[in-house]
Amino acid sequence: MKLSHARALFLMVLVTLMWSIAGVTTRHLESAKSFEVTFWRSFFTLLSLLVILPAFQGREVFQKIRNGGFSVVVSGICWSIMFTAFMVALTLTTVANVLVTMALGPLFTALVARIFIGHRLALRTWLAIGVAGLGIGYMYGTQLDMQGDMLLGTVVALCVPLAAAVNWTVVQRSQAHGRNVDLVPAVMVGAFISTLVTLPLAYPFQATAHDVGLLALLGLVQLAIPCVLSVLCARVLQAPEVSLLGLLEVIFGIALAWWGANEAPGATVLVGGAMVVGALVTNEVWGWAQRRV
Repeated sequence: MKLSHARALFLMVLVTLMWSIAGVTTRHLESAKSFEVTFWRSFFTLLSLLVILPAFQGREVFQKIRNGGFSVVVSGICWSIMFTAFMVALTLTTVANVLVTMALGPLFTALVARIFIGHRLALRTWLAIGVAGLGIGYMYGTQLDMQGDMLLGTVVALCVPLAAAVNWTVVQRSQAHGRNVDLVPAVMVGAFISTLVTLPLAYPFQATAHDVGLLALLGLVQLAIPCVLSVLCARVLQAPEVSLLGLLEVIFGIALAWWGANEAPGATVLVGGAMVVGALVTNEVWGWAQRRV
């Protein structure tokens, strides 16, 4: 599929909108909790990708998994952690807390790549990491005296950007050594691992038919389809464009949860989130401008 730049931009906005429906959808579940929510979403993601990927890439997709070696296995494990931590976090804390914490992914990736594969970081990136860290620290600091699962959910959500940072670093290292890791088949591996690991933790099943239907929708529309579409967009758009457009998930997700589930974000989340998103936007726009010059 060949895309123009304008169509790729529009499609990437649509992708972030599809990603953002997870929070509001989970707020309408009737009985499914925690690991059962993760199991059903991962299961339906796996089923969807087993249909979509061969349609796009043919049987080569399975050969890519077999020949991917250590890198595909590690990437799949990272994806499974992201799938599991994201959905568990949504059952413990607010959508806004989860999405703002996840937005740290690009900065964590830059930091992990600096530590393990020696990528140099520009001063603007160090500044962005510092400001984003202050924003998250402000969010966490106001939750230290909270009772229940709110703080735990935010900590679980932190596993998502950490796993994403390891994932992208492994991919970059593999590519630097001449090995091409296709991330979409790795997502299917991650869905398989997540399904397998959460199955015993999900028992006994409590989800109603209504819940299973919503989680099937998430597996297909919120994860499998946008995953494939984002790869197509990334072939046309520049990395800063993808990073900036990806931040729309935070805005869309919080807005949908507010509108569709009456889950208004707190003032501390809005302030901390503004610091995180502002740091990311400034870093990407500044870097983009420097590269153009």
